[in-house]
Amino acid sequence: MKKFFVVMMVVFLVALLVSPVMAKKYTIATVVKLDGIAWFERMREGVKKFAQDTGHEAFLVGPPRADAALQVQIIEDLIAQGVDAICVVPFSPEAVEPVLKRAMDQGIVVITHEASNIQNAHWDLEAFDNYAFGAKLMDYLASYMGEEGEYATMVGSLTSKTHMEWITGSVERQKEKYPQMKLVTESPLECYDDQTRAYENMKELLRTYPNLRGVRTSASTAAPGCGLAVEEAGLQDRVHVVGPSLVSLSGQYLKTGAVKVIGFWDPADAGYAMNKLAVMVLEGQEVTDGMDLGVPGYNKLRMDGRVLYGEAWVFVTKDNMDQYNF
Repeated sequence: MKKFFVVMMVVFLVALLVSPVMAKKYTIATVVKLDGIAWFERMREGVKKFAQDTGHEAFLVGPPRADAALQVQIIEDLIAQGVDAICVVPFSPEAVEPVLKRAMDQGIVVITHEASNIQNAHWDLEAFDNYAFGAKLMDYLASYMGEEGEYATMVGSLTSKTHMEWITGSVERQKEKYPQMKLVTESPLECYDDQTRAYENMKELLRTYPNLRGVRTSASTAAPGCGLAVEEAGLQDRVHVVGPSLVSLSGQYLKTGAVKVIGFWDPADAGYAMNKLAVMVLEGQEVTDGMDLGVPGYNKLRMDGRVLYGEAWVFVTKDNMDQYNF
């Protein structure tokens, strides 16, 4: 019997020596601006796929409404839980700075998205250069407007860094290339990522500016909200809506012409890429200019300080909308 136990111990020790070292499994939380809307449900798909592909515990959470304080509370809870990494799409980058600093001080890796001005993060990962994206959207709007006439702008929130950069890129392109176009609002209207609020904003714009020819939206929910108002007014041949959205949200309005063009990047790919970048940082891997994350649109990242830019944009009209199922 003693000899049997000795043999078994030897076998066990040999197995330990020759077996590969198990990779550490990390817990990674992705915190979004607002849970329950199509954009972030699509991002959840990418986070789930990352978990399935890698074995890491990766999940997505967000507040029930677009509220910076609620998002901060979620991050505070995750810090208390001791997660390994937090990926954040901030409603307000300024509002989350203090809580992200606390996370980093406790050794938690922080990756952000749509927050190129963030200070307290290891990296911010952007789908593309936001000003260039805004400029491209303005080119589309100008084309439909015949490069002249009145237009307005709309964002989820004036504190949304990405939305404001898109609008800035659009307005600067308009002033540079389309001088016969006129911006009727001093600052963008806010819809707080709410489709009904965008609808009400658009109805007010149509009442206030009877010569309005276009609107440049930013929140994914704003284009369909504005499209509904345009459609109800029977103005789809005169008022042109252009902005970021998804086919699942704006497809019916693309078909009728109430929304002319939507631009987006795949939120699922962004969620996957953020989580992959978080694991790289956790494992001490080098992040380099031009590197490939192995995710569509993030194959040759451009580094600018602590911001990494991909080339993940797509633009969709009624003619190519059938290529996208989200």
